[in-house]
Amino acid sequence: MYVRHALVLASAVVTLTACGGSAASPEPAATTSATASAAATTAALTITDPWVKTTKEGMTAAFGTLVNNTGAPVTITSGTSPLSPVIELHEVVEDGGKMVMRPKEGGFVVPARGTHELQPGGDHIMLMGVTEEVKPGARIAFTLQVKDGEPLQFTAIGKDFAGGEEDYQPGHK
Repeated sequence: MYVRHALVLASAVVTLTACGGSAASPEPAATTSATASAAATTAALTITDPWVKTTKEGMTAAFGTLVNNTGAPVTITSGTSPLSPVIELHEVVEDGGKMVMRPKEGGFVVPARGTHELQPGGDHIMLMGVTEEVKPGARIAFTLQVKDGEPLQFTAIGKDFAGGEEDYQPGHK
């Protein structure tokens, strides 16, 4: 089972590094399959299918599935991206009969050998003060800080999404 997970993760790393780039995210040097496989087998935390909701400016959010490859819980405490000067880890909860977004107290906890879904209407990475348009297919660099661990760096892809008509504009609370 471990080998299967390593192969899936290696494939995801190769796929992410093989896609075209944009001005929002400089591309790293070419990655070989052997390098990707070695990185995938040692990474404590990875993310699958990372994407960012397209926007002209203002606010947007990033989503994907965080995957913990260790035997202990992993906590994401903060994030950064060249796209936004302010990033918060958010959750959507019921408050007074309404669904509201708010900062996630304590960050995102990914259980041991488990996953944590970042999705519209749930936990997500909130980007505020976005001044550059995010178009479909844009490549956006992110770094998530891990409590007592190595940061997770990844590239998310811009994607149109109308879904639940989330409003990532001022007054989102």
